Amino acid sequence: MSVPNSPRTAALIPAAGSGTRLGRGPKAFVEVAGRSLLARSVAALSPFVDEVVVALPAGMDLPAGVPARAIVGGETRQGSVRRLLEATEAGTVLIHDAARPFVPPPVILALLGAIPATGAATVALPVADTLVRAEGQNWGELVPREGLWAVQTPQGFRRELLLQAHARAEAEQYAATDDAGLLARLGVPVRLVPGDARLFKVTTPGDLALAEALTGHVDGGWLTVEGEKK
Repeated sequence: MSVPNSPRTAALIPAAGSGTRLGRGPKAFVEVAGRSLLARSVAALSPFVDEVVVALPAGMDLPAGVPARAIVGGETRQGSVRRLLEATEAGTVLIHDAARPFVPPPVILALLGAIPATGAATVALPVADTLVRAEGQNWGELVPREGLWAVQTPQGFRRELLLQAHARAEAEQYAATDDAGLLARLGVPVRLVPGDARLFKVTTPGDLALAEALTGHVDGGWLTVEGEKK
């Protein structure tokens, strides 16, 4: 379903990566407590959008029962997102990493509510850790954390704006680590929406162990859209 009075929306998930750091094949298909990271991400987003489109490696299909449509991804994450944008006609799109399987409903609703103001918004968390710049393998310069945010996904955009940003990046051979960065470099204000510590990205075996530990809480009763336990 869509949020009432919202434009048609789509969740786009680039999941064509190899997952080399995790070392267990394509990361999106790695299972946590019997369900793949991709299946969990789709299940979290699908109640809030009109369609979910996933970019997969060539020759791979969606796991059975995943309510989404699949396309073949590009050679890079950026290339996959560009293909996903061209595969939907939605006016508003959410871009999400399959490797962030735990997406609280209140965060999705807050993100959808923030997009209309500027056409671009991202979930993020204020940095809480002490930050230092390394000098070789040693402690170097201390980096003030005030005002610093760690960017997460999902990120939300007016589709036409993001298509323009991708076209500009391709023409200038510019690579970004996320889609909000492509809009920011064009001078489009990107709203920061408070995220959730449970929206961490499963990248290493340690992250996977943490995800396994969280599934009891998540599968036993996730949050309602009002932010209260079921």
